[in-house]
Amino acid sequence: MSDPAAENGLIYAFALDGNGGATAFGWDDLAALIASPTPVWVHLDRGQERVRRWLRDASGLDGLVVEALLEEDTRPRATALGTGTLVILRGVNLNPGSEPEDMVSLRLWFDQTTVVSARFRRSMALQELPAELASGQGPASCPELVAEIVARLTDRIGPVVGELEDEVDDLEDQLLGESTRELRASLASLRRQAIALRRYVAPQRDALRALAASASAPWSQPLRARIQEIADRVTRYVEDLDAIRERAAITQDQLTNHISEEMNRTMYLLSIVAALFLPLGFLTGLLGINVGGIPGSDNPAAFGIFVLLLIGIVVVQLVVFRILKIF
Repeated sequence: MSDPAAENGLIYAFALDGNGGATAFGWDDLAALIASPTPVWVHLDRGQERVRRWLRDASGLDGLVVEALLEEDTRPRATALGTGTLVILRGVNLNPGSEPEDMVSLRLWFDQTTVVSARFRRSMALQELPAELASGQGPASCPELVAEIVARLTDRIGPVVGELEDEVDDLEDQLLGESTRELRASLASLRRQAIALRRYVAPQRDALRALAASASAPWSQPLRARIQEIADRVTRYVEDLDAIRERAAITQDQLTNHISEEMNRTMYLLSIVAALFLPLGFLTGLLGINVGGIPGSDNPAAFGIFVLLLIGIVVVQLVVFRILKIF
């Protein structure tokens, strides 16, 4: 089943049958569906004006819940609001042409019989859930549905963090090889991605811990344990992102030191060359002045003698540099 927003913002609405299946509904049936004791999942595109009007005027949700669902800029958190629990999460952006660290926000409010979720950009983590519900293989209750959504969002963070770890491994290997100048841009990009991911993954860890410990959330003991296990995984991802940032920073420092050593070595060689040619330049400049009395100006062999003298000076300099261990 496709995920684009349908019917002016209602992406899909399901009445769960308690056995893993669900029946889809549209806008016309939504009011009666919400008012019934049947477990319901309503997934909305918060960017649509009809959704905003419905949430404010017809959803029956607390005003604070509505504002949280429609808020533009959010960070992951979990808190009791109204008669249920508000959860704001982030998932990696796996939409075509997007960067994974440009994380997609998903807002949920749920209680024992209702889940209302809202998004602005499509979340690939939810793509398969409608088909599973239609085939009778989905979550059986609203708390199970929320736990499944949380698990799927978290599952997609792991491979992205793993790719960053592989990338920093490759950059460390490249630092040991011949090429170093091309690493700067790659290291900067890697650190930017790790920082952007951690910006939301770290508070998401805290939100999931709060969600697992929430007394207002309708968790069974197995679901509470599952949420806690997911929170532990997110904690590991945060630690991995911290390690990636530190390794990238160390690699960048090593790269800077390596480039500095190369520049120092180059300047050292240039200084040696300058020291070799300094006396030669002095002598050639002195004898090149256009005044009378230049020694050997009337001797045909003077030029050859002078060249040999210059060669001798260079040889003596090289011997002295070798004795002083200058090179």
